[in-house]
Amino acid sequence: MPASGPNPQPNAPPPPRIAERPLPDFAWKPTEENPLMENRTVLQVIPALDTGGAERTTVDVAAAIVTAGGRAIVASAGGQLVPELIETGAIHIAMPLDSKNPLVMALNIKRLTALVREHRIDLLHARSRAPAWSALAAARITGRPFVTTYHGSYNQDSWIKGIYNSVMARADRVIANSHYIASLIRERNPFASDRITVIHRGSDLTAFEESRISRDRLASLKTDWGLLENDRVILNMARLTHWKGQTVLIDALKKLRDAGITDWVAILAGSDQGRTDYSKGLRAQIRAHGLEGQVRLVGHCSDVPAAMSLSDAVAVASIEPEAFGRAAIEAQAAGAPVVVTDIGAVHETVLAPPECSETLRTGWRVAPGDAEALAGALQTLLNLPPDDRRAIRSRARAHVAAHFSLKAMTDKTLCVYDTLLNPTPDPTGKDRS
Repeated sequence: MPASGPNPQPNAPPPPRIAERPLPDFAWKPTEENPLMENRTVLQVIPALDTGGAERTTVDVAAAIVTAGGRAIVASAGGQLVPELIETGAIHIAMPLDSKNPLVMALNIKRLTALVREHRIDLLHARSRAPAWSALAAARITGRPFVTTYHGSYNQDSWIKGIYNSVMARADRVIANSHYIASLIRERNPFASDRITVIHRGSDLTAFEESRISRDRLASLKTDWGLLENDRVILNMARLTHWKGQTVLIDALKKLRDAGITDWVAILAGSDQGRTDYSKGLRAQIRAHGLEGQVRLVGHCSDVPAAMSLSDAVAVASIEPEAFGRAAIEAQAAGAPVVVTDIGAVHETVLAPPECSETLRTGWRVAPGDAEALAGALQTLLNLPPDDRRAIRSRARAHVAAHFSLKAMTDKTLCVYDTLLNPTPDPTGKDRS
């Protein structure tokens, strides 16, 4: 089941920032002379290594561990990112960590405990709830530090679900991938307030530089998607699931066409990951609106930088809060004008009035579920004058480069490891880890 968040409230103010635990100034700073992870082994656990933000981050952090001189091990049920993980120099251990069956989870405790001892693992890092319960037990049995990353807001509509979710707050250090998520953790699990560190998800932004995206890549993608030379592209880059808001986007696209804006092709790029009823429903909705051929479901896209670069507008139409929202970051990095729904962490990722002046805007925000507002924003994006488009591109790229780079994320994550693996006492004799 995909992670989902609480029911959104349109136009709700952003949650207040909390005084989360900052990275200490005595923490490791990455230098060639100080390979933090030398002779250290970190085990990350995740249900599977298919597409997704948590999975992508797992591979990125594994690569950083190896680069810093350590050993990176990932335990999961496998998936399409395993070859890429192995290419980084990391080790993959197949284990049924995607199961929520209590018996399998209990057996995973034994498997992980044995793995920790066999490979002399120094620290465990869990990125999802079911494997986190097994990893927490293994960490406590073996006396190893335990870290979690909250990658989603997680539906919490009952006290049972609250207990289940609480494992993500029971670590020695809890990483939140946005201030929005940090506030949610503290609200649900006050006991974890002094162990929260915000580390925004990072992307390899260099991959989105125009000089790195060849004409051949753009031409190949156009061919795959059946685009003509002068087609204007509206892109939605998200897995096909209800809370990502594709149904709202399709309604907005009909309104856009009915308003006389017809010279565009909308690409919905994402896998349904087995949710075939949902993808069939989207195709039926497209037919009912008379948008066949103009709105295209193209499946998983493996060349995200080229896709963003092709786009005249990028729509993030989620109807439940995004814990972070990587698509909005990547669109801005590529210089593609973006519109997002105004819930979750978007106040941190996309700058827009009234929180900033028009001269600082990097994108547009609309109320979730409002097809009329989404259509209006898309019309604005498609009709941006060239000078305004260039200004938005420049501001957006500078914004994401300053706050959401891959290196910033991995450096800060290794600093978290350092505070647990190499605790430094303060002058009073207390442990400052």
